[in-house]
Amino acid sequence: MDFSLIVESFPIYLSGLWTTAWMVGVALVIGLAVAIPLAVARNSHNYLFMAPSWAYIYFFRGTPLLVQLYLIYYGMDQFFPVKDTPWENAWFCALVAFVLNTSAYTAEIIRGAINGLPKGEIEAAKAYGMSTFMTYRRITLPSALRRALPVYSNEVIFMLHGSAVAGIVTIVDLTGAARLVNSRYYAPFESFLTAGMFYMALTFMILWCFKLAEKRFLAYTRPLS
Repeated sequence: MDFSLIVESFPIYLSGLWTTAWMVGVALVIGLAVAIPLAVARNSHNYLFMAPSWAYIYFFRGTPLLVQLYLIYYGMDQFFPVKDTPWENAWFCALVAFVLNTSAYTAEIIRGAINGLPKGEIEAAKAYGMSTFMTYRRITLPSALRRALPVYSNEVIFMLHGSAVAGIVTIVDLTGAARLVNSRYYAPFESFLTAGMFYMALTFMILWCFKLAEKRFLAYTRPLS
């Protein structure tokens, strides 16, 4: 194993690391903002709200992220011109695909957390005279988001690993950096092993952050010793 080429290519990996980190971070933030109303609509008894959200979640959970990225990157110009617009940029297309994909999975996670809330919390809110909107804002959503943390951490990790498809549309993320180094030195083992180590480091950092968040926000669910 030639460590010298890894050291020589380190700036390329750092650039790819930054691209991966900001794209995944922005996609997760926007995806979470989209997922919350989607989850509420999915739980609605009104068919006009429930049906579109169900179709959205079903489509983006039922198709691979790579296919979604191809449809956005290569297929949009069939419906409207994208030349000299933000849609023409590969990173923008990848970001849209990531947001659509993660919002569908996150909406289903939040929906499950809402349905799993103790009935006593909702009944207590109603007994205090809270409206449905106020109950969601003060009781249901805060409690559901806290309880969804352990499952949502898996979605964050899956999104990080799934972001590797961005390299296919010319984006130099971590996987793209590994491909670039491999094309220069013809050393696939060193190139992709280094990228894998960066992904592993990011994964452990995410797990550590979620463990701290769970310790803080789910402390009230642990039994008193």
